[in-house]
Amino acid sequence: MTPSRDIARLLEIMAALRTPGSGCPWDLQQTFETIAPYTIEEAYEVADAIVRGNLDDLRDELGDLLLQVVFHARMAQEQGVFDFADVVESLTAKLLRRHPHVFGEMRGLTPKAVEGLWESIKTAERAKTGSQPSGHESALAGVPAALPALTRALKLQGKAGTVGFDWNDPRAVLAKIREEADEIERELAAGDHATAGAEVGDLLFAVVNLARHLNVDPEAMLRATNQKFERRFAAIERALADRGKRPQTASLEEMDELWNEAKAAERTPDPGGSR
Repeated sequence: MTPSRDIARLLEIMAALRTPGSGCPWDLQQTFETIAPYTIEEAYEVADAIVRGNLDDLRDELGDLLLQVVFHARMAQEQGVFDFADVVESLTAKLLRRHPHVFGEMRGLTPKAVEGLWESIKTAERAKTGSQPSGHESALAGVPAALPALTRALKLQGKAGTVGFDWNDPRAVLAKIREEADEIERELAAGDHATAGAEVGDLLFAVVNLARHLNVDPEAMLRATNQKFERRFAAIERALADRGKRPQTASLEEMDELWNEAKAAERTPDPGGSR
């Protein structure tokens, strides 16, 4: 087989990989459960390429993510449940159904109104398919349990906010953060590290809430901070290497000083205009 721009060729390759006797032994051993972690990992690889601004990598990572869809669809086809064409049909029907402001009569909606419309349509879909218990649907329904904790907290808080269970001022959330931090300090003073650790969850939840009220994605903000930490720590390692040292042989005071220097360097405009 040769590379192709045709989705049909991709489906043929996947079928060949999953053909008993002539396919790939590793691919043949896989199930929905064993492939699911790779699906999540590939989605993160896509996000990473976007954060790095590398469109070549983004193209490749999107291909890897598409492979996950094709893989799952092939396994479902082998079980006689659905195939890739069914996935496409389901998606196109959903897009048409959830965009009446584009494909129907509802025109001129604001982005905020579109978000509300999308959620109301999703709620109606769940009620119609019976995916929620009859009689009562929680306002928090529809938030997947497998989401990363920060993202799930953000979505849960947003759903609670739609029914009025929300702060009305970011400064009130900030006060809550201080309250949670004070609780941790009291537990530490009492020597109860286990309870202090549990309180950290409440603190993180409150911080996510603050991010939501500031209209920023906490997951994206934390990724950016991770990158900043990596960048500054690399600067420490380079500076220590210039002195013939490694972090293991440097004092905390020395590394802290180099950290502050790296931090200051990032804030100093580049005379060449590259920053």
